[in-house]
Amino acid sequence: MSMQLPFITDPLLLEELEKKGKIQEFEPGQAIIEPGQYIQIVPIILEGSVKVMRTDELGHELLLYYIEGGDTCAVSLTCCSTSSTSDIKAVAEEKTKILAIPVQKHEEWMNAYRQWKEFVAMTYQKRFQELLQTIDAVAFKKMDERLLRYLVVKSKQLKTLELLVTHQEIASELGTSREVISRLLKQLEKRKLVELERNRIYVRDDLNQFLEDFDR
Repeated sequence: MSMQLPFITDPLLLEELEKKGKIQEFEPGQAIIEPGQYIQIVPIILEGSVKVMRTDELGHELLLYYIEGGDTCAVSLTCCSTSSTSDIKAVAEEKTKILAIPVQKHEEWMNAYRQWKEFVAMTYQKRFQELLQTIDAVAFKKMDERLLRYLVVKSKQLKTLELLVTHQEIASELGTSREVISRLLKQLEKRKLVELERNRIYVRDDLNQFLEDFDR
């Protein structure tokens, strides 16, 4: 357990995690948390990765951030503490294994274990910074740069240069239209930064360097 949760080393807390936590597995695309759902668990990612999205009443989605091994979701922690329903949707990006902690234990451990309290505080800080980056991108970045960042981050997240994703899925996560994404991807293909196939995008390994040059 300690190898999978590097920020928690307290043997008593690790023992509690193993006793009270329940291993759950999710297939790619399977929802872990749905909007409007009361949160019953705190999900700690053991393997794989999860994308967290904001949705509206029409079903539109906007990617907020990713969580991966050793991470948990700040929104789920907030909902646990306030007994409110979820405002986000969390979906397994790949085959994912989580450690599901009962909400009652979250409240109990906040008082009993310093490392759990620190883990929660660190989670809030990390997710807050990622949310600021998302807000900055939406408010200040052009869509071509947002698309570049999306491809680079997703490729690093999944540790592959072959992304199995549709233009519509990208458009939904970036809050734009499929036509805009298709046009921008065609431009990237002309620059030989990506190769496009049906429901598949091959990302060149120098795309990250291109993005860094783009930022200058």
